[in-house]
Amino acid sequence: MYNILVCDDDKEIAEAIEIYLSQEGYNILKAYDGIEALEILEKEDVNLLILDVMMPRMDGIRATLKIREKNSIPIIILSAKSEDADKILGLNVGADDYVTKPFNPLELTARVKSQLRRYNQLGGSPKEEADRVYEVGGLRINDDLKEVTVDGERVKLTPIEYNILLLLMKNQGRVYSIGQIYEAIWNEEAIGADNTVAVHIRHIREKIEINPKEPRYLKVVWGVGYKIEKDQR
Repeated sequence: MYNILVCDDDKEIAEAIEIYLSQEGYNILKAYDGIEALEILEKEDVNLLILDVMMPRMDGIRATLKIREKNSIPIIILSAKSEDADKILGLNVGADDYVTKPFNPLELTARVKSQLRRYNQLGGSPKEEADRVYEVGGLRINDDLKEVTVDGERVKLTPIEYNILLLLMKNQGRVYSIGQIYEAIWNEEAIGADNTVAVHIRHIREKIEINPKEPRYLKVVWGVGYKIEKDQR
């Protein structure tokens, strides 16, 4: 059974989410501000976090920053704000997805399932087939161990970042448009996906590149999309 932490200072919303997700077989933990959420994460084995932005004591943005210092669990930001800038801010600090209030409970449930599926695949047991190792220059992904290293140093990626990098590493030299990346990773139609993908690409570059502004591995093909450069010799 997956443990899902719902953090929202509006107790009615937290309880409503609990009702819907409990019906799917999830075990729900609840917190009502960021500090309380951090305390629960220290004590409990949490598989996914649904986190409101506007809360007392510690808001969702600051809480996400603290969580990402040592935890890569999927985080879905929940907020009444719908402007692109706020969505980008949530993704910038490490959230994996963003749902705007008021929301359809069925949509939230679907997003929870999608994030858990990716996270489970990222941290699950090795497949029975042969090791899947992809390398280019000093960049290396072992897809059985779910491990990324650069020049022998391990790099910590979120599930979304890992899946984007894996897609590009498996297809070195091939250019993927933003829409193709979004549809492959999020499994839904790429409507307004530009900012979402761009934020994750930037995060990946910051982690795998010596100089993200002059990337060695993850290249942009202007007006087309992104690729992993094939020949690093």
